[in-house]
Amino acid sequence: MARNARPVTHYMATRPDGTVPPTTGAHTTVEPVPTVNLADLIGQVIDHPTPGRPWYDESAFSYFRTYTRPGELLERVEWPARLWTVEPLGDTGTWNGYSHWVLCHQLRVVEETEPWHAFGHRGKQVMSVLAQLPDLVRQWADQWAADPDGVHRKHKAWEARVHETRALTGWASCRAEYSRREAALRTATTLAEDAATQAATDAAVAPHALAAIQLRARCLAAGQLMFDRIRSGEYERSIRALLLGTALDSPTRSLPDAPAAR
Repeated sequence: MARNARPVTHYMATRPDGTVPPTTGAHTTVEPVPTVNLADLIGQVIDHPTPGRPWYDESAFSYFRTYTRPGELLERVEWPARLWTVEPLGDTGTWNGYSHWVLCHQLRVVEETEPWHAFGHRGKQVMSVLAQLPDLVRQWADQWAADPDGVHRKHKAWEARVHETRALTGWASCRAEYSRREAALRTATTLAEDAATQAATDAAVAPHALAAIQLRARCLAAGQLMFDRIRSGEYERSIRALLLGTALDSPTRSLPDAPAAR
């Protein structure tokens, strides 16, 4: 007997005031773009105010765009955002290659949900890291101040391995693409760098230390987000350790060698 299919949850992201952003950011009209405020309509069925042609109409606001893969919720909405679960009604559609979108002209607003969902099922871990970053950066800054030459050498070796293996730009970004977390990765690493920059600036770290701390923060956020997708085999686990900065936190752990080129 076939197992029952897991129910699909549809999400939408809005601006902090609850309003739905335009379908596309590129529009030429000088008139205000109509919108809908989901915060005012919880439990209600909404008809789209300016429905366009299904489903390739890219006028300013032509359909509701819902997401079945929450890691892409922030591809068209900036952080901070509010998140909602919704139920598409009536005819629905999508674009070729964008199966995580479900487009519709009518929906029911079910409820507001926790913002961490915007980063996918690893969202709680990502937001925890982002919240911890100011304290972590202050600890890292203290380490630089206590042993600038030693910490610089260790970070330089770690940074070289990150770039050599493409741990962030290759492994994390590719696995994010495959698992529909590209928007989550982009947002998480941007927020991590911003938090690290502010904390490091407040701590008055040297410019070379600031650059290393910014990279470490981006990698740490990416490592937490993609923890479950970079895991198979010893080498992948070494990539994940690079992202998490494991060697930087250990006085004895050495960086793994890269495999020989084929």
